[in-house]
Amino acid sequence: MKIDLKKDCKYSLLVPTSMGVRITPVNGQPVYSSTNFFMQATSAETNVASVSSFLGLPVKVLTTFVKDSPIARFIKDNLGSRHMDYEGIDVDQGGPWGYRHQFNIADSGYGTRGPRVHNDRAGEVGRTLNVKDFDLERIFGSDGVQVIHLSGLVGALSPDTGTFCLELARAAKKHGTRISFDLNYRASFWKNREKELRGIFHEIAGIADILVGNEEDFQLCLGIEGPEAGGEGLGAKIDGFKGMIDRVKKAYPNASVFATTLREVVSTNTHLWGAIMREGDAWHVVEPRQITVLDRIGGGDGFVGGMLFAILKGWDPEKWVQFGWATGALATTMLTDYGQPSDEDQVWSIWKGNARVKR
Repeated sequence: MKIDLKKDCKYSLLVPTSMGVRITPVNGQPVYSSTNFFMQATSAETNVASVSSFLGLPVKVLTTFVKDSPIARFIKDNLGSRHMDYEGIDVDQGGPWGYRHQFNIADSGYGTRGPRVHNDRAGEVGRTLNVKDFDLERIFGSDGVQVIHLSGLVGALSPDTGTFCLELARAAKKHGTRISFDLNYRASFWKNREKELRGIFHEIAGIADILVGNEEDFQLCLGIEGPEAGGEGLGAKIDGFKGMIDRVKKAYPNASVFATTLREVVSTNTHLWGAIMREGDAWHVVEPRQITVLDRIGGGDGFVGGMLFAILKGWDPEKWVQFGWATGALATTMLTDYGQPSDEDQVWSIWKGNARVKR
């Protein structure tokens, strides 16, 4: 089974997002004891899109910026360097206590010391994302988009962003654009908003073609029963996830692809990494195998990015999960929280376990 994609589109992939910056101590040190930091532009959704943009597919980002902010300039330049088009209004800062781009403050951890992440999102300009600021008929009609990737992180930022994502999904459906939806549940975003967000997520999931999430995402966003407790071992765990995905498929029959990653942390720098994907009635499982991790943040986004790239390329479904596994593994080897593949061959070498030098 292959996903039928719209032809003659200007963009292969479209992602709505709230952009920010991530600062990370160098050499795997904790934030509280560090004086030197690496700064990058970041968002989960552009992490996903980076696989396609670095491998040559046309990608567009819908976002919003703080007017005259040097951080906004930094972000715009970064998106350009990632070969991404972007569209979004510049919002007046409103003084020093007004809007700004979010800060993600994180150390990567090392060995037996796990990573710690602190999100500083006060005044986040991305919470103002509004459907009125974008011409959806032009984006989906005149320009054309093959796949839109929506994230529950953006959908739950504010009432405006929830409506924004819902209207994007409706417009995509109207114009024949395929919809990918990563649920990305965050308890702090959902507090006191469960009824509102459950309705939005339910409608988007109901028209989505691709659904991605872990057991917590499906349970808390959509009310789907999680994996059943079974026997010990990897096989029992995989069977539990398959049962959960079967229940998701029954509740949301429009979707044809369901995926989740599998991760076991041996130490900060050694993980067992795997994935499960259901495409139609066929299962594709990558049993967890060992990878070496420089920084784990962005591995899940890298998986989704690789899977979507493989779908956009029209490959056989077996390769969707394989390429996604490898691009997820690639992302964990980089200082940025997004993978920057040099070419498809590099990704397939990761899948094959071939780390020999290439001259």
